[in-house]
Amino acid sequence: MSFNSIDFLLFFPIAVFVYFVVPQRVKYVWLLVCSYYFYMCWNVKYVLLLLLSTVITYASGLLMAYRQDKAWRRLCLVSSFVINLAILIYFKYANFFITNINTVLGHAGMSANVPAVDVLLPVGISFYTFQALSYSADVYKGKTDPERNFVLYALYVSFFPQLVAGPIEKSEALISQFRESHKWDFDRAREGVLLMLWGYFLKMVVADRIAVYVDLCYSQFGDFGGWYLIVATVLFAFQVYGDFAGYTTIAMGAAWIMGYKLTDNFNAPYASKSIAEFWNRWHISLNRWFIDYVYIPLGGSRKGRLRKYINILVVFIVSGMWHGAGWSYIIWGVLNGMYQITGELLRPVRDWGVKVLDLDRESIGHKIYQVLATFVLFDFTLVFFRADSTRAALIILKSMFTVHNPGILFDGRLFEAGLDERNFVLMVLCIIVVLIADACKYNGIQIRGIIAKQAMWLRVLVIACSIVFILLFGMWGSGYNAANFIYFQF
Repeated sequence: MSFNSIDFLLFFPIAVFVYFVVPQRVKYVWLLVCSYYFYMCWNVKYVLLLLLSTVITYASGLLMAYRQDKAWRRLCLVSSFVINLAILIYFKYANFFITNINTVLGHAGMSANVPAVDVLLPVGISFYTFQALSYSADVYKGKTDPERNFVLYALYVSFFPQLVAGPIEKSEALISQFRESHKWDFDRAREGVLLMLWGYFLKMVVADRIAVYVDLCYSQFGDFGGWYLIVATVLFAFQVYGDFAGYTTIAMGAAWIMGYKLTDNFNAPYASKSIAEFWNRWHISLNRWFIDYVYIPLGGSRKGRLRKYINILVVFIVSGMWHGAGWSYIIWGVLNGMYQITGELLRPVRDWGVKVLDLDRESIGHKIYQVLATFVLFDFTLVFFRADSTRAALIILKSMFTVHNPGILFDGRLFEAGLDERNFVLMVLCIIVVLIADACKYNGIQIRGIIAKQAMWLRVLVIACSIVFILLFGMWGSGYNAANFIYFQF
């Protein structure tokens, strides 16, 4: 069941209505039932994996409380991580490892044909596994007390708004909210609806419209080379942003209607003036997870500059692998890690250049240059993120630099790659709206707060017009089949 499906539009109002009708003591039980039903709509049998991860991490917390000696607690933590990561690796990376083993042995002249594993990737497994493991790690560190109410803990792992694509929440932030009393609040519900509508706009109007152009160019890069692919790569940056930010914004709105506050996963990332700032604004909950549970345990920046750079690179390599089982994702991670390291190494050179050229870093022109440079650097890495393979990514990059056809930007041929002129112009206008909204957010201007201060008739009009606009211009697909969110595959 996807957020942009008819099933969810029927399921969610019922879930909310019953939630506010039942007594407080059973609210979290109802949410757990809703969450497991929500997940079972994808694949009934894979709900057992969700339950297994829940039981293992729940038990690890209790066992750590059973004995306080450090060796025992470390054993419980390591066992929780090993078992959960083994499950994740089997379902997500088994075929990747098998393929590479067969390739290496074949090049070595050894006959090998290890059969592939016939399994489907359980939706959201990377997200709920990392969320559950953060609980085990925080109990071990003493940051949170072991949760003894299994139903409450199971709800923490499976809370349906953020179950399959985040944000990845800390246990101390979410479980405490489940214990609170939440009554119906019209103002809060209105704010939640506005968040959901913005999320649907990002996903269905922006991302899914861009996907038509990008999917065609990247799947037929032999026919659509040069500037077709350059435009597609620029647009993909907004597609993946609209798709993922759209999901988490809908999740935030759905949770907030019921009184639960989730992490804002995106904070105007394309307004960033450096790669380091970008990664503090993009997929915030996952980046914090890697900092807390990978970067800091490796030593962070406490063991010298070289060790710091190695730790940064390790984090981004792991991040790349988390996103997908393929060398192209690892290259994507390495490139972003090298950007961070190179940025720090070249800082003295940049400072010297600014001083020699007498540049004003606070000028509008300099800030625009920084924003554009950051976007171009990140967008370059997205070729590896989007391409079907490393080989395809390299061919696409070669085409960008060797096929010279800038005329398509002016003679109308650009509208032959999936989107006609009307839809292409609408797409560009919607991207501009997104950039304006992010500029407001970057500067601390909350559009929802401005809407909330208006007269009742105007607030109703804004919501009504937003719904009509999404219904009219959203990409609904053939037979109203909901388009999957990109991050469901991770």
